[in-house]
Amino acid sequence: MTSFAPDSIVLNRKLPLWYQVSQSLRASILGRSPRDPLRLPTEEQLAGHYGVSVLTMRQALKELEDEGLITRHRRRGTFIEPHARRGAPVRLLGSVDAIVAQQSGMKAHLLDHGTAAVPSELAEFFPRVPEVATYHRLRCDEKTGEPTNHARNYVRPELAGRIDPDDLARWPMTKVLRDVVGMDISRITDTVEARLADPETARLLEVPLLSPILHYTGITYDAAGRVLDVAVIHYRGDRFSFTVTLDAT
Repeated sequence: MTSFAPDSIVLNRKLPLWYQVSQSLRASILGRSPRDPLRLPTEEQLAGHYGVSVLTMRQALKELEDEGLITRHRRRGTFIEPHARRGAPVRLLGSVDAIVAQQSGMKAHLLDHGTAAVPSELAEFFPRVPEVATYHRLRCDEKTGEPTNHARNYVRPELAGRIDPDDLARWPMTKVLRDVVGMDISRITDTVEARLADPETARLLEVPLLSPILHYTGITYDAAGRVLDVAVIHYRGDRFSFTVTLDAT
């Protein structure tokens, strides 16, 4: 039986290895094609793939098992759970793969894309850039079809020609910029705040007007400190929560 092939990552030694591996594997699982096999490689094979110990790999797999994304069977192996719920809380420890994992795993519909003048509230992130490429997507639960969030991305215009809109139906913009376009992402700044659903958000997410939502802004920087992308995402407040863990050391 052919095994599922996860993406590769470069590990950051300043963060727990098991956490980085679990988030990378989580993003690979949630962003998989329906045609991909459900069986994962063995613990030993995965440990070799990520360059970590079997003990570290086992801890990473336990995290995914506790979340319900995989099931483990003695002598049979480890399998992706195809109908796992995608709205679980995400722990953010500063890893780009955590952001990818948080945004992955839902069916995305590209509502529109094109170019537009830089919105006044984002002008500070795009100095001397008159227009940006824009992408507007609605994400839905794969099992129920229920809308869960809608996202607008504002991307540097010179990158638009290297972004295939079809990729955005499967992967979040962060993954496309890093793994498809080949941009060197150095950091992402996240802001999450509570808001009330405006008419457009209420219509798209199928919730009552003025319902509580989570308003997320993610700013992606390259190694030179330029802003590559600003993501503005509205999440249904009844489907998502965010947990941030700070290392006191």
